Amino acid sequence: MTEPIVIIGGGMAAGHAAVGLRESGFDGELIVFAGEPHPPYERPPLSKGYLAGKTTVEDTYLKPSEWYADQHIDVRTGTRVERIDVDDHRVHAADGSQPFSKLLIATGAQPRTLSLRPTEHIETAYLRSLDDSTHLRERLTPGSRVLVVGGGWIGMEVAATARGLGAGVTLVEPADQPLLNALGQELGQRLADVHRRHGVDLRTSTSVDTLRGNHAILSDGTELEVDTVLVGVGAAPDDSLARDAGLDVDNGILVDAGLRTSHPDVFAAGDVANQLHPLLKERVRVEHWQSAVSQGKFAAHALMGESGEYDELPSFFSDQYDLGLEYFGHPGSAGSDSVRIEDGSSGPDSLVARWYRGDLLVAAMHVNEWDRSDELKEQVRAAR
Repeated sequence: MTEPIVIIGGGMAAGHAAVGLRESGFDGELIVFAGEPHPPYERPPLSKGYLAGKTTVEDTYLKPSEWYADQHIDVRTGTRVERIDVDDHRVHAADGSQPFSKLLIATGAQPRTLSLRPTEHIETAYLRSLDDSTHLRERLTPGSRVLVVGGGWIGMEVAATARGLGAGVTLVEPADQPLLNALGQELGQRLADVHRRHGVDLRTSTSVDTLRGNHAILSDGTELEVDTVLVGVGAAPDDSLARDAGLDVDNGILVDAGLRTSHPDVFAAGDVANQLHPLLKERVRVEHWQSAVSQGKFAAHALMGESGEYDELPSFFSDQYDLGLEYFGHPGSAGSDSVRIEDGSSGPDSLVARWYRGDLLVAAMHVNEWDRSDELKEQVRAAR
């Protein structure tokens, strides 16, 4: 009797792999160790719609719990895998061990932390899980005072959502502009201006030093009275299980073009996978929804023994206030040396931006120019 396929993870990569296996005709035993007390769910709403109270917990689920039961998929919520024995083809959890024929590791990433101790009056928070978002939502009330540490995608989205809920928001970012590494100086400045127009006290070249009483002490000596500090300073791949199992790991689990790890029966997908990308010709690890979805779907076929290469270029989206941003491509380790920005036709903040390395188009982005999404995506892919 063939042992089951086992999936470790509770996000989009894990969920889409499970769904894809059934939709592709796999009728064998399938087990998902979701880890959290929820079936696989989407993470973008955690800083946007769900955090804003516009959607429910169930709206974030890829499929309702009943669907997995109907499809004879054993989703073990609240059960975390503690160890993987790749030689013996077993995973070990608190409730026992489980053999596998093929294994997918889709454990995602975990927030990077700061050594900020909460006080009696100030709570420090991180945003990675559905339960994190539920708790943060309870604190974002009209008149509450929030300090967001970090001007990356999570920090900027939470700042926008918190303002929409009536909270007072200060955002501090150590760099010259928010999203500087992702977008560059000019576009970072434009997005910062949008937040300031919406009432965010956005301070660049500034960080937080310590918390004392009901005050946050900033690097410039300023003291702010706050209730909640939301830390959004990036994430690290949750690759400890793979490392302890002896799989090759370096900034995530190293996988080939087909998402296979250094063990032939073990695959990885999503935020935790550091893939040798067949088009970009270098290793790429992407922490965005679209890659998790697409790699999960691809992994389903790989787990069934189908050969192929995952060659989709990275892309992501972000919603902040009434702005929708969509980004295609990946500048890679060589980066880009110029960006060309043209104003859009869909409002004062709409635009299209293209990043180049020499004459090579490496990435493109639009703001509120949704009718140009396909055009930009195809331009970036064709350049490769």
